[in-house]
Amino acid sequence: MLSKGKKKVSLTSQIIIASVLGLIVGAVVGPWMENIQFIGSIWIRLIQMSIVALVMTSVASAIGNIEGTGAGKMSFHTFKYIILFTLCSAFLGLGLSYIFKPGVGITINTAVENASSQLSEVSVIDTLVNFVPTNIFEAMSSGSTIQCIVFSLIFGIAAGGYARATGRNNILLLIKDINGIVMRIIEMVMKLAPIGIFSLLAPVAGTTGFDVILPMLKFLLALLVGDIIMLSVYCPLTALRCGVNPLKMPKKFAKVSIMALTTTSSAVCLPTKMEDMVTKFGVSRRVTDFTGPITMTMNSCGAVQCYVLAIMFMAQASGIILTNLEILTGVLLAVMMCMGTIVVPGGSVVVYTFFATALGLPLESVAILIGIDWFAGALRTIMNVNVDVLVGMLVSKDLGEFDADVYDVYNEKKEVEYVQYAEA
Repeated sequence: MLSKGKKKVSLTSQIIIASVLGLIVGAVVGPWMENIQFIGSIWIRLIQMSIVALVMTSVASAIGNIEGTGAGKMSFHTFKYIILFTLCSAFLGLGLSYIFKPGVGITINTAVENASSQLSEVSVIDTLVNFVPTNIFEAMSSGSTIQCIVFSLIFGIAAGGYARATGRNNILLLIKDINGIVMRIIEMVMKLAPIGIFSLLAPVAGTTGFDVILPMLKFLLALLVGDIIMLSVYCPLTALRCGVNPLKMPKKFAKVSIMALTTTSSAVCLPTKMEDMVTKFGVSRRVTDFTGPITMTMNSCGAVQCYVLAIMFMAQASGIILTNLEILTGVLLAVMMCMGTIVVPGGSVVVYTFFATALGLPLESVAILIGIDWFAGALRTIMNVNVDVLVGMLVSKDLGEFDADVYDVYNEKKEVEYVQYAEA
């Protein structure tokens, strides 16, 4: 009977508590906390073992399904804006990393060998050639993540074309099933996240003390400034393109923005986002039903900015100087990861670990990023969902659907209802 009245503590709350305790206990106890770091290392390895399978199935599944359903003019305009917004946000994150230097002030002792000494000796052309694997199984076994992504992109396109030509989508369903199983593994491992994060964060705090807190705040401040810049630029430009008043946008974005800040989940915000696109912004159901789900998965302006900042944070915190080629590779990897966002609890752990592995950065820095991930997630999600709406508006305009009725809805002279489709 007592258990009925108790509320279960969410994983997010457990991670926040573990992060705070890790900082406090580590700073108080000191360097001795390095003795428990092996626990966190085991937890990280449990995540690492599934990364290649998770990334490959996520990318192949996303691309394969888009190839099968996203043909036509609407698809072209949708992906045009997704790519444009994502690239702009990625390079904005890169610029902010040089201004705020979020990793400076943290010293992470690591034995990880930087890959820059190897890449710097290779030309750009050779690097591009090496992106294409000669043996995908060898690439998988060696953890060559870039080669795995390239193969997954090609495989996804081919699988989508095969499904269209034959009407058989067994391969796509199999990929989805494998992806679901791998995500289940990640979910199981993530239940140990509080223990793993504590065991990774406490040793860092034990050697650096409370000096670790200021750079963490700088990371969040950089994200916040990036959000403000993006909203200040993207919203007026979209309003100008569509011929509407940008000053009305903040009020229209209020509901979905609050949802984003409180849930930190683009998937949870999807119904609210799609309803507001129709009832507040005047976007048609046809465009909304197409762009809404696709942008949720592939348009992640807030996420890509955060990922680029995270890559630079890990490099700065460990004292590793990335070459220009490695930085560009990191930006492209961040963009690719946003094309098939991993929607599992604590998915950022997988993404950060992927970047660290691909670029030869220390895994110990992942614990610090996860310690502030709930706050970073709120800032990521608010940009993700708001820009999703802007994409829908721009696609609607390019398709010639911004007529008098749309302007009446946007200017609140006409009310429309968003009617859910009946479930089969």
